[in-house]
Amino acid sequence: MEDTPQAGKYARVERERRFLLAASPPAPPATAFRIVDRYLTGTRMRLRRVEQPGAEPVFKLTQKIPARHPGAMQGLITNTYLSAAEYEVFAGLPARVLSKTRYSVPPLGVDVFEQPLHGLVLAEAEFDSDASARVFAVPSSAVAEVTADPRFTGGRLVTATRAELLEWLAGYGVAPE
Repeated sequence: MEDTPQAGKYARVERERRFLLAASPPAPPATAFRIVDRYLTGTRMRLRRVEQPGAEPVFKLTQKIPARHPGAMQGLITNTYLSAAEYEVFAGLPARVLSKTRYSVPPLGVDVFEQPLHGLVLAEAEFDSDASARVFAVPSSAVAEVTADPRFTGGRLVTATRAELLEWLAGYGVAPE
């Protein structure tokens, strides 16, 4: 059995590195998206609503199959874009919800989380190859790289309590307001 998932007809390899930041960007960038993720109970599926001022919302159903090894290759990802009516059908399924604002700060996306994860700020960079992921410099604003820390994945964060989050952040020396 192979240890590394392989891209197929519909799935693509997802490569990203994640970084813990101590605070939100000092002057929020002009490009911002509100993201509401619904992690569908009992599945590896995420239902996402992306809102940007002045634009129609974008709806996606995503499946993530994690890699079995640490590193920038997170696994396989498959996205299906949905209509608003299709989104509403899936939104009726049991799910845990995670909300955040994503700021575009190239080459990073900076996620500022809402309640109960307020105070958590993560940055991520995506890559087309393993080589480009390896040579990417850790941003100067990063407290730590958390790519290999499973607590800082959406699937885990959506189940985290406020107390757990504060404990995890304290382990990195971060004390949110």
